[in-house]
Amino acid sequence: MRRSSTLLLSLAVVGGLTGALPATASAQGRQDIPQSHPLWANAQAKVADTAPAAKLSFRVYLNQRDNAGAEALAQAVSDPDSKTYRQYLSPDQVRDRFAASDATVDAVKSWLTGNGFSIGEVPSNRAYVEATGTAGQTQQAFDVKLSKYKVKGQTLRAADKNLSVPANLANDVLGVVGVDQATNLFKPDHATGSGTPSDVAPGPGFRNARPCSVYYGEKIDTTDPAYNGKNLPYAPCGYTPAQLRSAYGVDKVGADGKGTTIAIVDAFASPTIYADASTYAKKNDPQHPLKQSQFKQHVFPANPVLEPPDQCDAAGWYGEETLDVEAAHGLAPGADILYVGGESCEDNALDVALNYVIAGHKADIVSNSYGDTGEDIPADEVKVFNQISLQAVLEGIGVYFSSGDNGDEVARLGTPSPDFSASAPWITAVGGTSIAIGKDGKRIFETGWETSKSSLTNGVYGPAAYTSGSGGGTSRLFAQPFYQKGVVPDALAKKNQTGNNKGRVVPDISAIGDPNTGFLVGQTQTFPDGAYYDQYRIGGTSLASPVFAGIMAVADSFDHFHHGFINPVIYKLTSRTPAISDVKHVDAAVERVDYANSVDASGGLLTSVRTLDYHGLTIHTTPGYDDVTGLGTPNGLLFLLLV
Repeated sequence: MRRSSTLLLSLAVVGGLTGALPATASAQGRQDIPQSHPLWANAQAKVADTAPAAKLSFRVYLNQRDNAGAEALAQAVSDPDSKTYRQYLSPDQVRDRFAASDATVDAVKSWLTGNGFSIGEVPSNRAYVEATGTAGQTQQAFDVKLSKYKVKGQTLRAADKNLSVPANLANDVLGVVGVDQATNLFKPDHATGSGTPSDVAPGPGFRNARPCSVYYGEKIDTTDPAYNGKNLPYAPCGYTPAQLRSAYGVDKVGADGKGTTIAIVDAFASPTIYADASTYAKKNDPQHPLKQSQFKQHVFPANPVLEPPDQCDAAGWYGEETLDVEAAHGLAPGADILYVGGESCEDNALDVALNYVIAGHKADIVSNSYGDTGEDIPADEVKVFNQISLQAVLEGIGVYFSSGDNGDEVARLGTPSPDFSASAPWITAVGGTSIAIGKDGKRIFETGWETSKSSLTNGVYGPAAYTSGSGGGTSRLFAQPFYQKGVVPDALAKKNQTGNNKGRVVPDISAIGDPNTGFLVGQTQTFPDGAYYDQYRIGGTSLASPVFAGIMAVADSFDHFHHGFINPVIYKLTSRTPAISDVKHVDAAVERVDYANSVDASGGLLTSVRTLDYHGLTIHTTPGYDDVTGLGTPNGLLFLLLV
């Protein structure tokens, strides 16, 4: 069951977040930070007091000045009908015009040091002040009592009431992240299991069983029973970079992403990433090696005072990083790649990694292949993320997020919902498709990714059941943004809303996502006979995001400018040009063979049919804009010319 604070948060931000919520009076000379007390921290759930000597770190995020002006300018620089279209600001200009002042930073630091905290990082955009101290100091500084509470199988730290700050600082504080451990409940997808980056071996090995096809339809299954009267093609073994460049029409345009930097934000860092990615390129795309000069890493060291539980699957994140790097390089082999690894898989650590890129304009494009389940997210986290992504728009940085791999989330939440951060208004949410690429490298068809599985047992196919698919739906957190008005059907925009209210709908655009028509990756893995490099097929909107980021890097070099936040442009393109291909429902399926033990045939084979656009959810692939694939997919040269 999800947190019961959803309604409270939704009402607070239904019109779009515009900075701090009004503070309320607390003790004399102090003001509350609204919604800084998680509702699960109640007397019934309390199990123990927090030891006063316990160490903790937190960040005091600061409001930017003139948030309304920042949002208006962000719209102006990204809207092609605006006179100031693409007149982006530099990081220094953003800081001087909108960031918290030096005086504000000094006042917050003075208050924190006066309470005994040591001061850590203050990033160049003055987004936050980091502090480290004891639980006792924290209780005194924020006028709260810290305790441990049992919630969803975990024991987490939280305050007994809203945090408060001195009244003279209240208008400057956007939120405080890290005093409670609420973000432990919201680890993005691909973060399960246990372990820390320093002691984790490469993940368990996986290989695709044969038969599989080099291209769609190469091999047809004539040995197993027909499915609904049809002999089906075997699933592709995994498309190569050249196949995807051809299918999306970016292989013969005379541009390859050179002059653009793609940042990839994930958690941790694979110790074999460059070796794996360069080996992969040599094996599968030898004309486009990944040069050492093209690849850089910035990894935030683990914070020694972070308390457990740490439920981050570091080896799983190694796989995520590998997919993201190889896909981005595969689509834009001339682009530089900057990998930024967060100190953990929690939202607040990933926010710091993203802010690092934005504050220093370290890249022109940022691909983020992670997201929380649904939108029941702490208010502080939502406000912090919205402010970081807004600065990216002002600087002309395009930020792309995977829309999610679990469709409408009904199976996990009980009610339909898009995922955060993909639902935020100042980023581009990338959904997933199932794609058939023929022998000639051209698209045979592309349909929405919503897959079902029907297993073959004793010569009989079982009932079809949903397995995974492109995330989408209508936000309860964010109102309909300006760029979706008149394009997204009201029937979608009004879902999850009351009265005539309209919400932000996800996704915006799509690319290959279905793992059954997925991408070939190469990674060092742990097999029964040792750890070494091998290759396998993979997918998800974790693939769609870096693929689309790579396409946009090609667009940057083709058009000789950086596109920045593209949502206003692509929503206008749909009514004016065929630059975006509408994705429609296609009745299609593939036969898939898997090793029962994931690595070889010694444990037997598993055969199943995977239906490619299964209509069993509340979101559907339809003509025009839909909440599975958004506006559609890039239409080759036309997209590059007109975006």
